[in-house]
Amino acid sequence: MISFSQVAKFQGKKFLFKGSSFQINPGDRVGLVGPNGAGKTTIFRMINREEKADEGTVVIPEKFVIGYYSQDMAELGDMSVLDAAMRGCTRVLELGRDVERLGEALSDPALTDDSMNTLLEELGAAQEEFEARGGYDLDQRAKEILSGLGYREVDFERDVKEFSGGWRMRIELAKVLLTKPDALVLDEPTNHLDLESIVWLEDFLKRFEGVIFLTSHDRDFMNRLVNRIISIEFGTINSYSGNFDYFVRESEQRLINLEASAKRQDDKLAREQVFIDRFKASASHASAVQSRMKMVAKVERIEVPQETRGVSLRWPECPRSGDVVVNVADAGKTFGDNVVLEGAEFLVRRGDRIALLGINGAGKSTLLKMIAQQLSPDTGKVDQGSNVHAGYFAQHQTDVLDKNMSVFEAIAEVIPMAPRGAVQSICGSLLFNSDDMEKKVGVLSGGEKTRVVLARIIANPVNLLLLDEPTNHLDMRTREIVLEALKRYEGTLIFVSHDRHFLRELATKVIVLDRGSSTEYLGGLSYFLEKNDNKFPGSEHTLRVG
Repeated sequence: MISFSQVAKFQGKKFLFKGSSFQINPGDRVGLVGPNGAGKTTIFRMINREEKADEGTVVIPEKFVIGYYSQDMAELGDMSVLDAAMRGCTRVLELGRDVERLGEALSDPALTDDSMNTLLEELGAAQEEFEARGGYDLDQRAKEILSGLGYREVDFERDVKEFSGGWRMRIELAKVLLTKPDALVLDEPTNHLDLESIVWLEDFLKRFEGVIFLTSHDRDFMNRLVNRIISIEFGTINSYSGNFDYFVRESEQRLINLEASAKRQDDKLAREQVFIDRFKASASHASAVQSRMKMVAKVERIEVPQETRGVSLRWPECPRSGDVVVNVADAGKTFGDNVVLEGAEFLVRRGDRIALLGINGAGKSTLLKMIAQQLSPDTGKVDQGSNVHAGYFAQHQTDVLDKNMSVFEAIAEVIPMAPRGAVQSICGSLLFNSDDMEKKVGVLSGGEKTRVVLARIIANPVNLLLLDEPTNHLDMRTREIVLEALKRYEGTLIFVSHDRHFLRELATKVIVLDRGSSTEYLGGLSYFLEKNDNKFPGSEHTLRVG
């Protein structure tokens, strides 16, 4: 059992939360939610015994093993992917060496009977613990987990340094999953995964028998895995019995009730103030006035948190394009010996909302780049139609932002003739307040940089939006704002996303890239799944979205 009792944690002179209590019992599957900077990672680090509470107590059984996945990447050095994945199982590897050493020691012909009996006892104990910790099938389990997270068999012996940071983070996740802990504590485990790997991870966690405590910006992932929510809200921690959707409904109702209570209190205090102002100069009412003034002074005011539920993205009016927005005809693309696309063919018509699906490496990003005219096909053609004005969000577009510009300057750069108020309005629609606008791009988080890029795209009228994983690094609230904005967008949309909530809510047509070619489904995600037994073509994993 993990128990927090009257816990407080301070950050400088301010507190993240205080007077907070909750407990997590065996078998619990709990989601942790809260705005960025609220203290979610701090709670995880306290459970992992990396930080201590400033007030109160955190109790974790001494032999309770925590498997903690964070967003910090360990230094893996020169080793293979497989060795790096198994590196987290230090006790199992140590036991394996003990079993080997003791087995060799038993072959010594000079052993006495007493020494042999002692060695046999030590070997038996080591073998028993080695088996209990999954030592005999460690190599096989590591390969299965790495495969589930997107690695191919040929990758297992490749050096870790050959892979990007996102792929190395998958190794960090594999290390944690392989340890067979009592509790998995997972900080944004889906951040660096594609859709197929997310579905695999979901299935893995459903089979896990211990405690799960996680946070994720993936709404569907949370809904499918947790049956309880712990929420950091306005400096305290509240617990909700139910999944994330239940939490949203309950927290909204709690806010409505709080607003109503605050209004009743304000009305009552206003009436008291009217009495005080009316009779404060009257000697006959002096005692009553003093009594009411003391009462007003003692009242603990109900504070309603500043909400930004009304914040929304506002699209500039976009020009009308021709009926055919994009024509992909027998398009192919090869990089060296790797055939990424071959014979891709489809039409995009005005108003389409197309989701590009396919396993990792199927060519989704490559196709988007060709549609954006940033890459040319080797065979066939990829043409934009008449009067098309495209806005393109690439996965790594945040890397090309000028780090020395302020947020305001980065957005004003793409609309140099716009008045200051218009730029400020765009900043505000993507949750940048007046102080945030002056921040340098170089100090922003990944999610904040993503918002800057989105702001630069919507600053100018576009009638074709090309979005490659637009929700990466965005918190849940910002994702919902972007989603609602895209629902109102009047142009044509082609997007890649591993967020099933996004896919389900936005797509009216699905194009699947598989083994280089494309297959078109003239319906949303549900229609696509119905036609494919809830699976990707070429995949053994079931894709659940409903």
